[in-house]
Amino acid sequence: MPGLTAGARYGFRADGDYAPERGLWFDPDKLLVDPYALAIDRPCIYDPRLTARRGEGGDTAPLMPKAVVTELPAPLTPQPPLFRPGGLIYEVPVRAFTRLHPDIPEAQRGTIGALAHPAIIEHLKKIGVSAVELMPITAWIDERHLPPLGLTNAWGYNPVTFMALDPRLAPGGIVELRETLAALRAEGIGVILDLVFNHTGESDELGPTLSLRGLDARAYYRHEEDGRLVNDTGTGNTLACDHPVVQEMILDALRHFVRYAGVDGFRFDLATVLGRTASGFDANAPLLAAMRTDPDLADRVMIAEPWDIGPGGYRLGGFRPPFLEWNDRYRDDIRRFWRSDGGVGALATRLAGSSDVFVGTTQTRSVNFIAAHDGMTLADLVSYECKHNGANGEDNRDGHDENLSWNNGVEGQTADPEVTERRARDLRALLSALFASRGTIMLTAGDEFGRTQRGNNNAYAQDNEITWLDWSNRDLALEEHVAALAELRIGVPALSAIEFLTARPLPDRDVPDVEWFSEAGTPLEAADWENPERRRLTMLLDAGDDSGSRLAILFNADRRATVFALPSHSGFIWNASLPVDTTAVEGGLLVPGRSVVFARESAVEGER
Repeated sequence: MPGLTAGARYGFRADGDYAPERGLWFDPDKLLVDPYALAIDRPCIYDPRLTARRGEGGDTAPLMPKAVVTELPAPLTPQPPLFRPGGLIYEVPVRAFTRLHPDIPEAQRGTIGALAHPAIIEHLKKIGVSAVELMPITAWIDERHLPPLGLTNAWGYNPVTFMALDPRLAPGGIVELRETLAALRAEGIGVILDLVFNHTGESDELGPTLSLRGLDARAYYRHEEDGRLVNDTGTGNTLACDHPVVQEMILDALRHFVRYAGVDGFRFDLATVLGRTASGFDANAPLLAAMRTDPDLADRVMIAEPWDIGPGGYRLGGFRPPFLEWNDRYRDDIRRFWRSDGGVGALATRLAGSSDVFVGTTQTRSVNFIAAHDGMTLADLVSYECKHNGANGEDNRDGHDENLSWNNGVEGQTADPEVTERRARDLRALLSALFASRGTIMLTAGDEFGRTQRGNNNAYAQDNEITWLDWSNRDLALEEHVAALAELRIGVPALSAIEFLTARPLPDRDVPDVEWFSEAGTPLEAADWENPERRRLTMLLDAGDDSGSRLAILFNADRRATVFALPSHSGFIWNASLPVDTTAVEGGLLVPGRSVVFARESAVEGER
């Protein structure tokens, strides 16, 4: 528009047929946000008038944020991503992460800019973070049932815009994001954005008209033949990612964050939707193919949450390289083993890279995690057998009922020293198993120091102390354990490799990449792998470096301490690398109950 300059505020109106039963929502009373807005002047606040039918609610301009004409900075010089598969991803809810951090200036707490503070960078480097994964930072709106409950969306998985950042998280807009990423990159830490392209905050037919619905709902959303909205997401609507205009919009948004912020890559919420066509999910769908080949995007990290709730929506292992995938089978099998209702066979498969899931390749694409933003925290996993979601206002009906969690004899918080010690051992063991696993690993912010949500496994609506990280009461012993694990994983190449473990020697090596033993130091028999009562396992890894040494990882899920015998290797002796109350005994190590112990070979002087 001639004469329109940076800083001008605007919105769209669209007129046409109004027939919601046929997917037509044209209403000139509704002021609409530009899907290509680069900034908005205030957050999106839910108001029932935004849902009014045509002719009933009046002009919504006073209720809607306005898009802001934005003059972008010069595009960044392209640089390859810092993050490489096999590293540690640190999942960060931006607002909750620093809201209570005592070293962050009050005005900066809860913002993207706070991530560049020296105290935050020091913490990230201490625990070996390769890349932070920022939970949604583009503008979102509360679900309509939250305001009457006095609650607000704390996670951001209910988008209104795809490029405009939420002013609550980024008051400095794209420049704030860009400068924060530059500061992190200077310290060797990449940034991955968690983006939502499966649905929008316009919800179902009772939801608000904010943008896409008022512009062209039939194009932007999937519909049944009778005009009803398809709900493959559980949120009321599903983006039509097989429509050319939607594909173009998504690709433009991704390019925007690469060109003007320099992000390393993206994690896609309910990513199956991105590959849905009229005939179902297709790993070669046009949008997914374009993301793999686009000049701006082809080298970026791409991570799929490989499921939605639609027909055939569970697609773990179904995306094509280079997509990495959240691996919930890893999550569940690791939890089962330590809860004592899963055996060593499933444990070893997950530790070795999940070759049963990612077939047809020599490398795993697994993102291994035990806890994420959605579900119980790691500390709650060993403290609550049942969910406690009463604060969500839905009579504890929301959230998963089966968490594969346990409480160590007391439900919830306790001062009992015996229970507290049991939980501490369980947490150290779970984290040790994660850091010992082939593939990319993911840790949610605060799980390294025992954050709790008081048993709430669906805390999306808790923008308060339930989700805000309590930096002043960190479990520093657990944090130091994670720091030691990170140092070990970085120092032993075999731990961060992404090739499947095969039990065969690597080229130019004289020992297999992995061997599996009982606590007696003998190879496991076929019956051992299928025995659900077997609670102990030795994983013997070729270290993968020039030393020719091996790393033994000893898993004891029994409550009793056990002596593990370690197989001998000519020219080497064993040394505990990460002891946990470990005592050397003749022929092995005494491993406490509910522990993972690492031991590394070192050369005998004069022989190696």
